[in-house]
Amino acid sequence: MVTAHPLPEGFTEIEVFAIGTALLVEALLGFCLNGLTIISFRKIKELRTPSNLLVLSIALADCGICINAFIAAFSSFLRYWPYGSDGCQIHGFHGFLTALASISSSAAVAWDRYHHYCTRSRLQWSTAASMMVFAWLFAAFWSVMPLLGWGEYDYEPLRTCCTLDYSKGDRNYVTFLFALSTFNFMIPGFIMLTAYQSIHQKFRKTGNFKFNTGLPLKTLVICWGPYCLLCSYAAVENVMFIPPKYRMIPALVAKTVPTVDAFVYALGNENYRGGIWQFLTGQKIEKAEVDNKTK
Repeated sequence: MVTAHPLPEGFTEIEVFAIGTALLVEALLGFCLNGLTIISFRKIKELRTPSNLLVLSIALADCGICINAFIAAFSSFLRYWPYGSDGCQIHGFHGFLTALASISSSAAVAWDRYHHYCTRSRLQWSTAASMMVFAWLFAAFWSVMPLLGWGEYDYEPLRTCCTLDYSKGDRNYVTFLFALSTFNFMIPGFIMLTAYQSIHQKFRKTGNFKFNTGLPLKTLVICWGPYCLLCSYAAVENVMFIPPKYRMIPALVAKTVPTVDAFVYALGNENYRGGIWQFLTGQKIEKAEVDNKTK
């Protein structure tokens, strides 16, 4: 006979089920879309360009976020975390690794687009591969810090998934958060802002707007902003007065990143979309050279 575990404190049965369902939908949808992006890159020769390697990096990171969300969804349906404290640390590390790699890769795409449209320089395979490796190693460095004592991973308010522990707000947390947010949110955001502003000015001069230059930065701010705001507020005030169910909202919003990124960087990319269509239907895209631009 299966024993039902008690509800997490501060949540009703409907709320736990709703959060689990939301995480499951986000995980499945994001994984399918980014999985399609990865497979198409592998199967369609025209998609295998240095610029699209950076799009592939985003897709790989976002698939990791989806796997992390799927584990959280499964645990939410169980009403408890079944993998122990070590599993919590691994889950927290994995979530941060893939999230930070996604953000860094998005900044790399912005840098590449700036040079593609503004300086007319073409990205080389060696440069693209180096940028991809750096994005993941940089993400790994910051993700491993809580395992070494700078910052700490602990349960989310629902206690069915794990992330950075923002409940203490001590000096250890504040110093780590300041460095983390500076190098993994503000600097990538600044790179994206300046790159897409320059591209927008270039498009305005030519009168040919090839893609929405404001969309990538809006995606970063809207999807990751609420979570960053919650963590930043925890550095100056005790956030435990906020009901647990409301503290879960930023995490749920952040888990939409894989789906949104798939539309912004792959399905929203005219030529990448053509490559995906070729993979699905067998109809060859007319334009052979695939660059990293969005319609």
